[in-house]
Amino acid sequence: MTPSKDIARLVDILAALRAPDTGCPWDIEQTFATIAPYTIEEAYEVADAIERGDLPDLKDELGDLLLQVVYHARMAEEQNAFAFGDVVHAITSKMIRRHPHVFGTGEERAAGAAPGFWARIKTEEKAAKDAERAASSTSPPPSWGRPGGADAAASAVGKNTILADIPVALPALTRAVKLQDKAARVGFDWPSLAPVFDKMREELTELEEVAAPADPRSTAADRSPARMAKIEEEFGDLLFVMANVARHLQLDPEAALRSANQKFMRRFAHIERRLAEQDRSPASSNLAEMDALWDEAKAIERASG
Repeated sequence: MTPSKDIARLVDILAALRAPDTGCPWDIEQTFATIAPYTIEEAYEVADAIERGDLPDLKDELGDLLLQVVYHARMAEEQNAFAFGDVVHAITSKMIRRHPHVFGTGEERAAGAAPGFWARIKTEEKAAKDAERAASSTSPPPSWGRPGGADAAASAVGKNTILADIPVALPALTRAVKLQDKAARVGFDWPSLAPVFDKMREELTELEEVAAPADPRSTAADRSPARMAKIEEEFGDLLFVMANVARHLQLDPEAALRSANQKFMRRFAHIERRLAEQDRSPASSNLAEMDALWDEAKAIERASG
């Protein structure tokens, strides 16, 4: 087996790795459920390479993500569900179908991207997919799903709800934005940003109230299951409304948090460097000293920015 720029070579490699008698033991035992976390991780690696502006790394990470697509297609083919060619056919059909103003008839191209056409096409696609599922006599094998997945979430609220098709496996902040956006399309939304900020302050106050010790004089934290469950609930409510703030500001909360993470890493690295100049480490320092170095790093960034 030799490298190639032809996608067929990658398909052949996966087939060889999954061959029952001659393949790789690790690859052979994998299922959709065990590979799914790697698929999500590789998508994040792609986003990280883009964030860093590292094109050589982006090339490699896109290859890793492509491997995930071929991997899942190979496992599906082994179960006589579909093959990689079917995946390609499905996405090319979808792209052509969703862009009639580019690939349609002369009349459709002349009409351009008419308002509402995207939602109409997606509604038609969903109806067609539902019909396809209903007509299928084959039940998905156990390896296709996982407890608490989209089907479980949909059954909990009803599969006919407009929110049921938002994938559970999405990052929670991203999923929150998608849930809110879909509800907003039918009018369930704040009219402006101001009431969203009001709700944010309300949720923060509620979190502060439940997180405060019952007895201010006590230094022992009450970590009873009931109290911690309430704190977690209020914390989740605050994150949810923060996702709504991001949506109203047309920001990607995941991207914003990634940037904040990078900023934290830069400033903490400055603390480490400054302490290393004194042959010291953060462990041998104290909060006040490190906080001063943090402010120093912030001032340097602002001066250079």
